[in-house]
Amino acid sequence: MEFNLADTDALMFITARPEIVFTEGHGMWLSDHNGKKYLDFMQGWAVNCLGHSPQCVVDALTEQAKKLINPSPAFYNQPMLEFANLLVENSCFDKVFFANSGAEANEGAVKLARKWGQLNKNGAFEIITFDHGFHGRTLAMMSASGKPGWDTIFAPQVSGFVKAELNDIASVEQCITANTVAVMLEPVQGEGGVLPASREFMQALRALTEKHQILLIVDEVQTGIGRCGELFAYQLAQIEPDIMTLAKGIGAGVPLSALLCRAEVACFVPGDQGGTYCGNPLMTAVGAAVFKELLRPEFMPSVREKSAYLSQQLQALSDRFGLQGERGEGLLRALKLGTPIGSKIVEAARNLEPVGLLLNSPKPDLLRFMPALNVTNAEIDQMINLLAGLIQVEMIEATE
Repeated sequence: MEFNLADTDALMFITARPEIVFTEGHGMWLSDHNGKKYLDFMQGWAVNCLGHSPQCVVDALTEQAKKLINPSPAFYNQPMLEFANLLVENSCFDKVFFANSGAEANEGAVKLARKWGQLNKNGAFEIITFDHGFHGRTLAMMSASGKPGWDTIFAPQVSGFVKAELNDIASVEQCITANTVAVMLEPVQGEGGVLPASREFMQALRALTEKHQILLIVDEVQTGIGRCGELFAYQLAQIEPDIMTLAKGIGAGVPLSALLCRAEVACFVPGDQGGTYCGNPLMTAVGAAVFKELLRPEFMPSVREKSAYLSQQLQALSDRFGLQGERGEGLLRALKLGTPIGSKIVEAARNLEPVGLLLNSPKPDLLRFMPALNVTNAEIDQMINLLAGLIQVEMIEATE
């Protein structure tokens, strides 16, 4: 396949893309238009939880597409019902609403919390979120996020979001007023640099929200669906939130998200929430198939084993080159480089020959790793060896 840069002119510019076209993917590997292969430790930003084109997704799409694709969200369909019940049976929640993206699910969570506040908290509407948090790219979710600079890009912001500091329970308590209806956070701030909320903080947050009779919302768009070593990251702290959002891994590559809540919080009435494609059988059939894979008895123990191995290998790499260590939960991890060379390493890794390596640098001094949950130790070793060579070259250049 020939690549012509002029062919990209029809696409609106939203990010600087390298001059390659990916044409095929299987498991942890992608191939471009020249046939070059890349070991993919991004996986669509933790989207492809079973790797590229897993057989269960291919089968679910093929079989369901022959039956029914989208009858309208005004009607029940069988995959929608099956997947909703799977999620409820394996979580602390009672009700599910399916949507298409993480931002959409998070918008729904905010709407649900505010509706609950109208009915139960004298119209309370403010939601406490966190500095460096990331909840999506809609106007409201950019306002909810704590990403530096986002408060001015599309000003004015949507009001009603107050920022606290992750792992600082006092900062949360200081934000609570009569207008507070909920606290919303990611159990691990992925875009913020893979910053985990501690078990103690999550437990203190649950106690604080119960004390003030406000809702606890966990944004598990990136951390859910096995990513952190449990089906859902809130389970690490052994707490039960009121609302949870899911996306990314829930569809293993197809556009699917979910908003879950406890029965007492499910206060939407007809007209409050909906969407043309919400709960369509094509996507929910995939979601059910993916979730069944995670529920196999050996799957989550394997994720935890691979998580420990990746953590050990990253720490060994850090020790070898005098870096600043690694952090994360499960298979959402970061290597702290100590210097702002992240983007340089990402580009050099992609340009490696004969095999490229796909990495992500959410912060200049950090690399983020989001492999498929079924990554092998051999693939982890291959990534570590390639990355070690890049870091060694970078350190040599820095001393010259």
